[in-house]
Amino acid sequence: MRHQIALALLTAGTAALVLAGLAVLRLPPPFLRLHALSLASTLGAPLVVLALAVQTGPGRGAVKLLVIGSLLAVGGTVTTMAVGRTTVRRERPGLLRGNQR
Repeated sequence: MRHQIALALLTAGTAALVLAGLAVLRLPPPFLRLHALSLASTLGAPLVVLALAVQTGPGRGAVKLLVIGSLLAVGGTVTTMAVGRTTVRRERPGLLRGNQR
């Protein structure tokens, strides 16, 4: 049973990663590409790590994998916001300072 659950999680995570990769290749504007990458970092990679943790079973190995998955999910979100802010600053200087609305 654990193997089937891990396989389903791995399939969903891999599908999200492949879909995000195809979207990055296909979408031209930077913000749409960033949106596609956020899918990979907040959904795809943590699902793959969760599949590995389920397959590993209870124990230290699974806990380590879950910590890594949590860091990927949180770090991916923070990285997405940082890249978005940098892109806005490069394209429209002064917008984030509140000078222009």
